[in-house]
Amino acid sequence: MEPTILHADLDAFYASVEQLLDPTLRGKPIAVGGGVVLAASYEAKRFGVQSGMSGRQARQLCRHLIFVRGRFDQYQRLGDAAIGIVSDYTPLVERISIDEAFADVAGCTHLFGHPAEIARTIRRRVRMELGLAISVGVARTKHLAKIASQVAKPDGLVVVDPLTELEFLHDLPVELMWGVGPVTQARLAESGVRTIGQLARMPGQSLERLLGCAVGEKLAALSWNRDPRDIRTQRRARSAGAQSALGLQPAQPRVYRPALRHLADRISARLRAKSLSGRTVTVRVRFANLRCVTRSTTFDTPVSTTAALAETAEGLVRAALAQHPGESKISLLAISVTHLMRETDFQLALPLDSPRAVMRCAADRAVDTIRERFGWEAIGYGSVVLSLDKSVPDEFRSLAEKELL
Repeated sequence: MEPTILHADLDAFYASVEQLLDPTLRGKPIAVGGGVVLAASYEAKRFGVQSGMSGRQARQLCRHLIFVRGRFDQYQRLGDAAIGIVSDYTPLVERISIDEAFADVAGCTHLFGHPAEIARTIRRRVRMELGLAISVGVARTKHLAKIASQVAKPDGLVVVDPLTELEFLHDLPVELMWGVGPVTQARLAESGVRTIGQLARMPGQSLERLLGCAVGEKLAALSWNRDPRDIRTQRRARSAGAQSALGLQPAQPRVYRPALRHLADRISARLRAKSLSGRTVTVRVRFANLRCVTRSTTFDTPVSTTAALAETAEGLVRAALAQHPGESKISLLAISVTHLMRETDFQLALPLDSPRAVMRCAADRAVDTIRERFGWEAIGYGSVVLSLDKSVPDEFRSLAEKELL
């Protein structure tokens, strides 16, 4: 079978846009952000600067680091334009973030040439028309195409020959796999697993004991390039979520309360815009050592108000911190809402809401109406506006938050 799945990923996107728009920054180590590194250029990455790192730590690693605040309207414009170029060659495009997308060109080769030629054309057009570098991986499966695009960086193209897929895959470090984060990577390293090939040869029961049944089974399949997923141009919403990198902050209410309320505000607004509510709320807390813990709760009736979601998330975070008293710093918070339902599906089951719930719903609707007319910044909840750490601008949060809806 010919490899027809493309994964296109703009290189160091936010930082590259800044260097594109300000030629004096080209070739210099830069970071987007302030108190927290939101994105870093390749020049900064060579010093060890990474996204999510505190500004102080980044400056210790690279004393010549230049911080810029970010041009968020330009990120959206150029990201849309790049994905638009990919869409010129196939209608089967699955955008998974502002700066990357999958595409299936199987039905378009008679028009535009073989997949590798299409990939070269996309890269050339993005460079000529937008002034940005984009790396592309081409393979038979989505997982392998995404890995190939990472291997291709920066500014490259990798086409994986179907006859040598496993030879290509098994020599690569395990952290390139989709779903292997720092914690999973550390656990695998403790067992002597550092390459995808070593993971593939690991006994199934041992892998499942180490990572859990679901994760172990998934990674075992991907390590042998078993990935049946097709390109999905439209997705039915199954969850809504957002996350915020905090740098490295004390695990105290003055830090996590406004951050959680901000995330709850973003998520609940998206849910209400689509007339959705959810029954299960999950929070994720990442500590200084990159270890993550999750806590969740499920309600009999769905929730969508900002206050209810924020209070629920705060309670879950408090419980997580109480169970890990030795952790004094947090670096990331995330909230997700699942078991989504349309409002029409549950309204008849709630003949009488509490007065407090009615007031919260009315307040949210009023806020939504004002923002729709005057913009997001026109109004906000006091606990967020007055307390939220502005080192991460709201414009970037709206782009970078994990939005599954």
